[in-house]
Amino acid sequence: MHLPTLPPSLLPALQHVMRPLVRLMLKKGVTYTRFADLLKDIFVDVAEREFRLDDTPPTDSRISLLTGVHRKDVRRLRAKTAGQDVALPEIISFGAHLVSVWLNNSPFCKQPGQPLPIARLASMGGECSFDALVAQVSKDIRARVVLDEWLRLGVVRIDDQDCVHLETVAFIPQKGFDEKAAYFRHNLHDHACAAVHNLTETGAPFFERSVHYDSLSPWAVSQLREAVAVEGMQMLNGLNLLAAELEERDVPPPASRQRITIGLYFYTEPSPSAVSTPTKANSS
Repeated sequence: MHLPTLPPSLLPALQHVMRPLVRLMLKKGVTYTRFADLLKDIFVDVAEREFRLDDTPPTDSRISLLTGVHRKDVRRLRAKTAGQDVALPEIISFGAHLVSVWLNNSPFCKQPGQPLPIARLASMGGECSFDALVAQVSKDIRARVVLDEWLRLGVVRIDDQDCVHLETVAFIPQKGFDEKAAYFRHNLHDHACAAVHNLTETGAPFFERSVHYDSLSPWAVSQLREAVAVEGMQMLNGLNLLAAELEERDVPPPASRQRITIGLYFYTEPSPSAVSTPTKANSS
């Protein structure tokens, strides 16, 4: 079996990409040994699922050759590997759907993207209440359960008039590590999939672009951060509306369904000490 030639730029790139992930692991008590064991599992699973010949499952020996994992470990890991579902947990998907309805559907918003404060109880607000909002999405989940959880996560607040205010323009919990980790898992995975596809596959690339400068003042960075928060969310809200309309208008058969992720991010840190010329670039 012919193994591909390792591009000299790949390992330095992977080393750089891994730094924030290692920072997260060290902050949360994940040791090198524990992560190395996890990586073994992932190497074996990906090799088994995605590197087949003529759709035939690879042998333990072939996986060992591909991955560098000892054949005994390959046999042990194949016996227990079940793969990972890349979809968001159901409770997260439900929350995202609920926020989308609040943001974009009458009578819960002034206009798309401008959610209204709504009465907590249907007895006070009728169809423009949190009770009615939850009932519009699911008849099986009690509004009080959702409200208590959203108050815990910082998604909503309740004012003195017993009205519920949406505190975010997307279901991104302000509290709750497990909920934040679900988005970390989903978003970073899909961004990495797009980038890896563009690096390794032929044909049309996925859209993946960024703007980067390295000589901005703290004031300029704060202006850009605010612009991303406002204009970026306007763009995502528009795409959310379009996706919802298309989902309703063009219903595919179950076997043809596809999922998408569209993201936007902002990051800043001190520039290297060396003085450099301001730059702007797009990556693909």
